[in-house]
Amino acid sequence: MEQRRAFLKSLAMLTSGIMVSDKLMAGGITGYPDKLGNALPLRMLGKTNEKVTMLGLGGYHVGWTTERDAQEVIETALEGGIRFFDTAESYDDGGSERRYGNYLVPKYRDEVFIMTKSQANTAKEAQEHLEGSLKRLNCDYIDLWQIHSLRTPEDVKNRLDEGVLEVFRKAKEEGKVKYIGFTGHQNPFAHQKMLEKTTDSNPFATVQMPVNVIDPHWHSFTENVLSDALDRNLGILAMKTLADGRFFKEKRKLDKIQYTTENPLVPDAISIKNALHYVWSLPVSVLITGAENKTYLQEKIDLARDFIKMTEEERLALVESIAGYAGNKVEYYKKA
Repeated sequence: MEQRRAFLKSLAMLTSGIMVSDKLMAGGITGYPDKLGNALPLRMLGKTNEKVTMLGLGGYHVGWTTERDAQEVIETALEGGIRFFDTAESYDDGGSERRYGNYLVPKYRDEVFIMTKSQANTAKEAQEHLEGSLKRLNCDYIDLWQIHSLRTPEDVKNRLDEGVLEVFRKAKEEGKVKYIGFTGHQNPFAHQKMLEKTTDSNPFATVQMPVNVIDPHWHSFTENVLSDALDRNLGILAMKTLADGRFFKEKRKLDKIQYTTENPLVPDAISIKNALHYVWSLPVSVLITGAENKTYLQEKIDLARDFIKMTEEERLALVESIAGYAGNKVEYYKKA
């Protein structure tokens, strides 16, 4: 417990370091003027010179929701100040990328940061995914391309042995992508293995992983990956900030209930506001959120604009208050 407290306390200064302006929100200003209106507050993306919005739109929901809702979500994101857009070739068999290609890219390509991902296990597959993603997104280049969904240390070794990383490197050299990174939500030791295997070359600009208030208690990405990633000056992309919906009583996909739980974190234990403000109070560059309709997304946009960084004491108290919920029942996506 004391070790965890010390680690979480040490993150406070690092969080301030990636925020473009600590004075911005203290002065009542909740965004940066740009060509599309008023962008959300910006944060530095690791060792790149990119400034990205603190909230990003997750592409998974954009793929499976209705066509109308997908268009409205993208439009709401732009109007609300989001300039970071996440997707992957696997989301709805490319459907998410196609919707960005239809509703986002034609008018707004130069004003937004687009990230997609490949779950390829071989070099050949990775190359095919890259070409497909560029076509579906209607883009000449991708801002960030990530090796997607690392599962285990063995999975990392296999993908590297099969030349997947070399395809990513080559794509960057050829200007088809600006930056590369990697993702995963099952096992923090897969992330550790990827960092270990690339220590000398340090090719990555970003790492995407679960970051939420319950993560520090079990199979933790925050404790096992975050420090090393920050030492390498990688941009931290936070996902599963509400444990993929398990902070709620039920999760619906259109009109179908995917699961229910009798004892959800929200609202029984914490608020959505505290859950998200906790993550933004850590040194993350972007909090990526999925939303299947514009109402859900607007709630997250409003919380971003209202953000005030939590104190060390507030963060620690929040983490300790939900310790009894820790484990695979809530963070079902983790594999110990």
